[in-house]
Amino acid sequence: MGNETLGYALSGLHHVQLAIPPGAEDRCRELWVGVPGMTELEKPPALTARGGCWFRSGSLEIHLGVEEDFHPNSKAHPGILVTSIHALAKRLEDNGVGITWDDNFPGYARFYAFDDLGNRLEFLEPSRKTERG
Repeated sequence: MGNETLGYALSGLHHVQLAIPPGAEDRCRELWVGVPGMTELEKPPALTARGGCWFRSGSLEIHLGVEEDFHPNSKAHPGILVTSIHALAKRLEDNGVGITWDDNFPGYARFYAFDDLGNRLEFLEPSRKTERG
């Protein structure tokens, strides 16, 4: 069924939310602002009391929400498109974040990493016959 028959279209992703334990906001700022250079957003006042923090880079937002009974997502994850994936990989590694390259997704260079809370993250870039270097 095409979008024209439905009367609407899904047009993109506004944000991804990951869970964090109570009190982990500063650790998250170190990763999301300190490493890839995202900008922290001010949360709406009605949501500030819940804890957590939000970050943006371009049109992508990462929302980190406090979960009292926190368990990291070791399988479920955001797939974040990047440009210059090798530069990001180096920056993460230079900041102590381990990465694992995965060549099993045709048409993309990609790797996985885990934040220091244990949440899985995927970063990918459309391939142009790139060599890792």
